Amino acid sequence: MSIIKIIGIGDDGKESLLPIYQKWIYESELLVGGERQLSFFEDYTKEKLVIKSGLSNLVENLKSSNKKVVVLASGDPLFYGIGGYLSKKMEVEIYPNLSSIQLAYAKVGDSWHNADCISIHGRSMKGLAQRIDGKDNVILLTDDMNNPQAIAKYLLNFGMIEYGAFVAENLGSKEEKTGWYELEEMKDSTFTNLNVVILFRQKRAPFWTMGIPDHEFSQRKPDKGLITKKEVRVLSLMNMALQQTSVVWDIGTCTGSVGIEAGRIAKDGAVYAIEKNEKDLENCMENMKKFRVDMTVQHNKAPEGLENFPDPDAVFIGGSGGELNKLLNICCNRLKQNGRIVLNAATIETLYEASEAFKQEGFNIDITMAQISRSKPILHMNRFDALNPIYIITAYREEEDKTIE
Repeated sequence: MSIIKIIGIGDDGKESLLPIYQKWIYESELLVGGERQLSFFEDYTKEKLVIKSGLSNLVENLKSSNKKVVVLASGDPLFYGIGGYLSKKMEVEIYPNLSSIQLAYAKVGDSWHNADCISIHGRSMKGLAQRIDGKDNVILLTDDMNNPQAIAKYLLNFGMIEYGAFVAENLGSKEEKTGWYELEEMKDSTFTNLNVVILFRQKRAPFWTMGIPDHEFSQRKPDKGLITKKEVRVLSLMNMALQQTSVVWDIGTCTGSVGIEAGRIAKDGAVYAIEKNEKDLENCMENMKKFRVDMTVQHNKAPEGLENFPDPDAVFIGGSGGELNKLLNICCNRLKQNGRIVLNAATIETLYEASEAFKQEGFNIDITMAQISRSKPILHMNRFDALNPIYIITAYREEEDKTIE
């Protein structure tokens, strides 16, 4: 099998290619690419193979072929393209073209070395809010579903009105079109399927650090106060040992305070929350929009519904619904390697029950009793009001190294 050449091509077809690239294409015996790329070579007389799906099958076909093969790819084959996949599977030579990002920023007339690039091409926009929030310069690679209109509606739903957008369509082709849009304008406009969207933050927006004040969260009334208090929340999040890509379960999410703060840490991961009280869920949804965290929330009584969630790197349990042993068994069995389970207990009975259940599952535990008092003015002086003591139980597998001190 000869070395496969992967050649990037622009929307202007053959005109985007160097003469030597065109020579290699016409000298090949098998030309591989998407329908759009292959349509630029109607005069190619040898075998063509359209890439549709199933890249593993494509690799097997190419490995078993004795023909001279050229693969066509859009723009830079190594930038969210087929080049990165094929280069790991076989010997290839890659000849990039200009990427859509390079062309788009050239139209803007601005540098893009500080831009954050996020692909929503063929992917869900779920979690996009926390990934974008606070960034000055974001480029989005779109598709026909996750198009500029859908992006504008999504961002407006989370109140992200500080962003303006530059949309570049059909870059490099005769149908090329570019323009600046406010989100309200963009949601009602129409665009062609081939486009990229650049978001620029044009004004200041709310900024929240870890340990969001309790009063900032919408809470159930008249039972206001059913929330994991800020100090306990921060300690619990610390013990969960979250990474930027962590998958988190928030069981008994209530107002969503822990899940929301977890989502702001695990921006490239995902948060899955479950809550049995419908009124609490309404507050949770409101808080998600305010704090710009797009987590998956389910109205259910745990452990029912957990089967719909992917295996977690971290689990927070704020409420068990009276089925603690069954719940902990599921969480322990589903937890990923080096994962953490953090449970908040308000009573010594729950502390004992949870401790015994974790031991039966072969988990080690650390327990912190948080006794928090907050200052409160009285006349021209201050006194302290004590919050209810909370036991913070952190569980991890017995065979793993202890990383939480």
